[in-house]
Amino acid sequence: MSGYNLKFDENGLIPVVVQDYENNEVLTLGYMNSEAFNRSIETGYVHYYSRSKKRIRMKGEVSGNTQTIKDIMIDCDSDTLLIKVDQKGSACHLGNRSCFRNLDEKANKNYIDYSLEVLLNLENLIYKTKEIPRENSYTTYLFNSGEENIRKKVGEEAVETILAKTNDRIIYETSDLLYHLLVYLSYNNIRISDIMNELNKRKK
Repeated sequence: MSGYNLKFDENGLIPVVVQDYENNEVLTLGYMNSEAFNRSIETGYVHYYSRSKKRIRMKGEVSGNTQTIKDIMIDCDSDTLLIKVDQKGSACHLGNRSCFRNLDEKANKNYIDYSLEVLLNLENLIYKTKEIPRENSYTTYLFNSGEENIRKKVGEEAVETILAKTNDRIIYETSDLLYHLLVYLSYNNIRISDIMNELNKRKK
């Protein structure tokens, strides 16, 4: 981090406010450690440190909703970053443009239920990544690690989902579970439509 005077907290993290560089909309709040910061500087894409997964991830490595860095600012105490980005797609894992919404969710006109469309788009991206591996892609890493490791990850995410204590945590962990399950299905050339057809047989 030569040339940068960042103050990380006792856990080695620094909070990062991410803002749309065109309209100044606040998109999300994340955290970086020194390695995530360096990767962001080197690649030009925002990388975060996941406090729940204990690993670094590039925003959009799974969904394709990347954040291209346009400007980086630091606050007066050097302990918070503001990054202005070109946001591709949604910033929120729920499919919304921003992670922030009105306290009265129903009053927020920007809160959209994409339902199955999100899963289908994610499935297509996973299949494309399977056919054409992408550099620095977690999905590519999973495919290369083999079926046994993918099964293990699905199991780990299932456990984390049922152990989640709050609704927000359940939503977060279920999102991880669905992603890893889609990777597992893709590894075995199974489509969401195959699952839907099986469920349709059980309507009786």
